[in-house]
Amino acid sequence: MAITIIILVLSAVFFMSGKVRSDLVALCALVLLILFNILTPEEALSGFSNSVVIMMVGLFVVGGAIFQTGLAKMISSRILKFAGTSELKLFILIILVTAAIGAFVSNTGTVALMLPIVVSMAMSANINVSRLLMPLAFASSMGGMMTLIGTPPNLVIQNALIEAGYERLSFFTFTPVGLVCVTVGLIVLIPLSKIFLTKKSDKEARGKRKNKSLQELAGEYQLSQNLYRVEVEESSGFVGKTIQELGIPQRYHVTILEVRRRSVSSRHFFKTKKQEMAEAGTLIEAEDILYVLGEFENVKRFAGENRLSLLDTHKTEGSLHDTDEGFDFQEIGIAEILLLPTANLINKPVKASGFRENYSINILGIQRKRDYLLKNLKDEKMHSGDILLVQGSWANIARLGEDQSQWVVLGQPLAEAAKVTLNHKAPVAALIMLGMIVTMMFDFIPVAPVTAVIVAALLMVLTGCFRNVEEAYKTINWESIVLIAGMLPMSLALEKTGASEVVSQSLVNGLGAYGPFALLAGIYFTTSLMTMFISNTATAVLLAPIALHSAVQLGLSPYPFLFAVTVAASMCFASPFSTPPNALVMPAGRYTFMDYVKVGLPLQIIMGVVMVFVLPLLFPF
Repeated sequence: MAITIIILVLSAVFFMSGKVRSDLVALCALVLLILFNILTPEEALSGFSNSVVIMMVGLFVVGGAIFQTGLAKMISSRILKFAGTSELKLFILIILVTAAIGAFVSNTGTVALMLPIVVSMAMSANINVSRLLMPLAFASSMGGMMTLIGTPPNLVIQNALIEAGYERLSFFTFTPVGLVCVTVGLIVLIPLSKIFLTKKSDKEARGKRKNKSLQELAGEYQLSQNLYRVEVEESSGFVGKTIQELGIPQRYHVTILEVRRRSVSSRHFFKTKKQEMAEAGTLIEAEDILYVLGEFENVKRFAGENRLSLLDTHKTEGSLHDTDEGFDFQEIGIAEILLLPTANLINKPVKASGFRENYSINILGIQRKRDYLLKNLKDEKMHSGDILLVQGSWANIARLGEDQSQWVVLGQPLAEAAKVTLNHKAPVAALIMLGMIVTMMFDFIPVAPVTAVIVAALLMVLTGCFRNVEEAYKTINWESIVLIAGMLPMSLALEKTGASEVVSQSLVNGLGAYGPFALLAGIYFTTSLMTMFISNTATAVLLAPIALHSAVQLGLSPYPFLFAVTVAASMCFASPFSTPPNALVMPAGRYTFMDYVKVGLPLQIIMGVVMVFVLPLLFPF
């Protein structure tokens, strides 16, 4: 028993540290249980054939099809339009719509879907987006409590009940609990978000502008100070050569963003005859205007050594007279994009991003948390949550918005950022999903839930809701699958060695004397505390058998205690790292760790207190 406890504690420590992937931690724990003869290889590998794990694989595929066909995005964006420009209506609708989607799709996928829509709606309605994104993440977790498939901990307690010989839970057994969660969340979040998620600067800015102006964006990334124009003289050695031949970035540490041909007639600043991206094969001509990004000393050396005229930034193109006008960034085309965790750019250097080749877009800067990375970007690796400042034509920037599975274009009009392209397979995906839900809802249909999910996943692939089978495989979060499959046998090890008995006995002896409510509160808040440091699925796997044994020892129904485990594991809001949705909205909402504590901790405590009294009403002791 001591060895099992040590393995469990070590696993918890590594889960909390986050330095080792959670699936690797689970597999290492599994191997140790085999090596110390606590579990046989068959028992240790039983998690990979468990119906919960197989069902989760199928649900990832079904959820991925709903996203790829555009079905969920179409429904949610249309519903959100009912809010108009009312901040309270928009807030309530976001909570309700997100919770409804989260009842059938993973909370991470729900937030990834809703994030660009909510950002767009906030910009359009002139609402501070930070007031909406954290509640969005919390609502996705609340919605997961509405159905059996809403969140993995629900499947975990279902599995614990079935293995102990109790009656299985139906698809909507969770719905009353989920409705209470959403109601409490809505009531508590309205004042908390108003108080803690609206900064002073945001209050002052509201009413003046919808978002950052292009000039402000340029100033924030210091473009005004680092962007220069140089004119190619007829005697310059650049004439007739391509940019690749010149090797300018390596020699001078500056970047040519665009090449503009001078207009014959005198026109307003930047209104030139031809504008093109500075690509490797771009041929330089005499009198070209080059837009160069770099430090002034490097640009000055670059111009001086190559017979280039460094134009004053106050000089209008085509004119010999100075003006008081600065760069017109409306013409140069700049925008911010937020990298999502699903982006294939994560951990790739900027030079390998493919933005220039695929979109004719330059990356000018990276905002990482509170820091701005503006120099030597080509070798800088991109991280999840990075905000990239990109530059190119407005048409090409709009093209970036077509691939919102990888990034979100910030600050664009609603017509661009929340544009929905409904795939012709969306009705097929809707019918398959509806069939799966109906099959799982009614007990008289002789199809097991896991079978219904597998059939639905296969139909999504066979009917063409994915471009190919590889796309379906990409929707599966294998880290989560391996984590659950690796940790499920841990509960078996705890039972075999008597560890579950000891822990549950301790809970019973310590709290049982004070009545079932005290024991229920102890289990709930123990789970809630552990979920702040360990994934909610792993916490549910570990505490479900303990909760069940504790109830049995007191001769009580295990249902309220197991529901306490799944609710506490899912309703963890006090840390940005407790659930993926919390982490996903952190950079877009510009939140700090303390923002989650101020808003999430009161909500987490209030939710716990309410549940301790509500669960026994729904599932009597």
